Amino acid sequence: MPVLVMKFGGTSVANLDRIRRVAKRVGVEVAKGYDVIVIVSAMSGKTNELVGWVNETSPLYDAREYDAVVSSGENITAGLMALTLQEMDVPARSWQGWQVPLMTTSAHGQARIEEIPTKNINEKFGEGMRVAVVAGFQGISPEGRITTLGRGGSDTTAVAFAAAFDAERCDIYTDVDGVYTTDPRICEKARKLDRISFEEMLELASLGAKVLQTRSVELAMRYKVKLRVLSSFEEQSDEAGTLVCDEEDIMESNVVSGVAYSRDEAKMTLQSVADRPGIAATIFTALSDGGVNVDMIVQNISDEGRTDMTFSCPTDQVARAEQALLAIKEQGELNYAELIADTDVAKVSVVGIGMRSQSGVAAKMFKVLSDEGINIKVITTSEIKISVLIDRKYMELAVQALHDAFELDQAA
Repeated sequence: MPVLVMKFGGTSVANLDRIRRVAKRVGVEVAKGYDVIVIVSAMSGKTNELVGWVNETSPLYDAREYDAVVSSGENITAGLMALTLQEMDVPARSWQGWQVPLMTTSAHGQARIEEIPTKNINEKFGEGMRVAVVAGFQGISPEGRITTLGRGGSDTTAVAFAAAFDAERCDIYTDVDGVYTTDPRICEKARKLDRISFEEMLELASLGAKVLQTRSVELAMRYKVKLRVLSSFEEQSDEAGTLVCDEEDIMESNVVSGVAYSRDEAKMTLQSVADRPGIAATIFTALSDGGVNVDMIVQNISDEGRTDMTFSCPTDQVARAEQALLAIKEQGELNYAELIADTDVAKVSVVGIGMRSQSGVAAKMFKVLSDEGINIKVITTSEIKISVLIDRKYMELAVQALHDAFELDQAA
C-alpha cells in the first residue's frame, strides 16, 4: 500500500479531545488505502515544562540525561494516540525512536539523523498494522543513548520518514492553515499561498518564519519530498493548505513570494580591526566555537590598515559573542578598539524565486523603506533574497509597506 506521513504539532495534540480529533483524521486516510506513519510532538507546553525541570534540577546538566527527560513528552503522546486509534478499531501501535531504530549522531540536544531502517515498521505493516505512531524529535546514538534533534525536530523526523519510506506525501499539521505571504498578525492583507518552492520556503524558514523547521525543509528539498502544511483545526480538502514543492511544479509566481522578519536580532561592530589576511577567519572561528550563529556580515573600507567588522546574531547570543571575542583579544590573537552591540534592531527580508530573472527588486525595496523614513543599517543579498537590518521600532511598518509595494495580496 502507498505510505502517507502525517505530523501533528503540540497544539494539535494538546489534550485528549484534540488527540481524538487527530485520530479521526488519520482514520480517514487509512480508509483511503494508505499505510500511515504518524509523527507526534509532545502536548503543547510539555517540553518547556520538562526543560524547566532539568534546569531547576541541574543548571550545568548532563546533555545525555537532558535528552532522556525532554524526549519523554513525545512518548506519552505516541502511546495515547495509538490507544485512541485502537479504540476506533484502527490497527495501530506506538514507536519510540530507539524501537525504529532512528539512528542519529551523538550530538545530544542537536543530533542529526543518520539512518532510518524501514525493516521493523514494514514488517508490522505486513502483519496488518495500518498506523505506526512514532515519537518525533528523538532517536538513538551509536552509544545506545536517547538523543533529541533540537526544538522543532519533529518536522525533521516527519520529512526523514517520508524520504526513507518513499511516502507519497508528508503532511505537516499545525495551528495555521498554510504558508502566508507574511505574518497575518502583522499584516491583515497577508495571503495564503497555494504552492511555494523548496528554496523560497527554506529562505523564509531561516529568516524567521516559524511554520517549518529549517532542517526539515533542507531534507525535503534534498530528497524531493512533497510537503503540505495545513491546519489540524479545519476541515480539509485535497487542495487544502500550502504545498512545498519543486520550482518546476509552480506554474506562475510573483517576483517576491513573501516578506519575513526576525525581531530578536543584534548588530555587533568590532571597531578598528587589523585589515590583513586571516583576521576574518580568526573572528568568526572564535564566534563559531563559542556557539554564536552569525548571519549578516559587513566589512568597512580599510583606513591606514584598520577596518570595522559588523555582523548580526540573535540577541540571546550577544553575551556569548562578547565573551568569545574578549577571550581571543586577551590571548593576543585579535586587537580591536571597541565592541559595540546594538540590541534594538530587527531583520526584514523579501524572498522570491522571481528575483533570478527580474531586476529592480532591491531598488524598489530600498525606495519603499526610504519613503517611510526607515534607515537601513546592514544589507545582505542572495539569488532569491534581500535582507536588511533596521531599527526594531520600524519593523511592522516595514513589513506592511513592503507587502503592499510588492502587491503580495494578489496572486500571480
